[in-house]
Amino acid sequence: MSTTKPKTTAKKTTATKATAKKSTTAKAPTAATQPVAVSLSQTAATPVVVGAPEPVISGPMMRKKELIDLVVERSGIKKKDAKPAVEATLAVLGEAIGDSRELNLQPMGKLKVHRVKQMPNGRVMVTKIRQLMPSDANAEASGTNTLPSAAE
Repeated sequence: MSTTKPKTTAKKTTATKATAKKSTTAKAPTAATQPVAVSLSQTAATPVVVGAPEPVISGPMMRKKELIDLVVERSGIKKKDAKPAVEATLAVLGEAIGDSRELNLQPMGKLKVHRVKQMPNGRVMVTKIRQLMPSDANAEASGTNTLPSAAE
C-alpha cells in the first residue's frame, strides 16, 4: 500500500495569494470613515441645575381611629355611621393595592405600585404617589389641567 499526498493545484495557490493581497492592501479613506472636525462649543451641552432631593420628615402616624374621627368632624355624620364606611373604604383600597392596581383618587393623589417583594410575614410594596399641588387642584376643578397628559 502506498500513501499518496493530495495534489495541490496551482489555481488554488494563486487564488489564495490574490485574496491575501486584497486584504492587506490599504484602502483610501471614504467620507464615512474620515474623522469630522467638531469644535468644542458645538458638543458642549448647556448645564442643567438639578435640585437636591428634599429630606422628608415623617409626621405622626395616622391610625384608623383618628381617620374615623376626622371623617366624622369633616362630614358631620355620626361616628356609628362613619366607622363602617371608612372600614369598607380601607378594605376596598387595600384589595386594589394588593392587586397592583393603579389608583387615581383625587385629592389624595395618583398611586402606582412599582415593585412587590414577597416576605415571610407579608408583602413589601414600593409605591409612588403623585399628589397635585393646591394650585393644580384648583386648576383641575375649573377644567384646566396643568399636568402633562399621557399623549405628550
